Amino acid sequence: MQTAYFAGGCFWCVEAVFQRINGVIEVTSGYCNGTGVNPTYQEICTGTTGHAEVVKIEFDETLVSFKELLAVFFTTHDATTLNQQGNDKGTQYRSAVFYVDTNQQLQAEQFIQTLTGVVTEVSQLDVFYPAEDYHQNYYNNHSNQPYCQALIAPKLAKYFNE
Repeated sequence: MQTAYFAGGCFWCVEAVFQRINGVIEVTSGYCNGTGVNPTYQEICTGTTGHAEVVKIEFDETLVSFKELLAVFFTTHDATTLNQQGNDKGTQYRSAVFYVDTNQQLQAEQFIQTLTGVVTEVSQLDVFYPAEDYHQNYYNNHSNQPYCQALIAPKLAKYFNE
């Protein structure tokens, strides 16, 4: 079992994509690498804590590699806009890979070198805090909500040809 941490804007969108990848065992939405202990969503939304909205991805490396997860990550979000994904603006929505070891760091840096115009941060994971329960499994529990229909469903349809 391996763990990866990706920030690609709103964690609801990122979570929904990775939950559908073969070899991904569990996806947990949360916050990482800011100041303050166990921040709340309301604190994160101020943009003053320095935390990023992230997903923690537990995966079976015999079924999917970290490099394959990087490919999914960079295909399913805009890595060229600093601190913004669509209408979501602020450092909490930055594009980032938070690595847990030097192997992940090197793979992320090498992958980014093959891309153009990428502003994705590559930083060591400092700390991860799970988001509140109502953020977990969000799209699967609320797929009929307007936000999900407008932003997440088209992303899933495009990537998975649903």
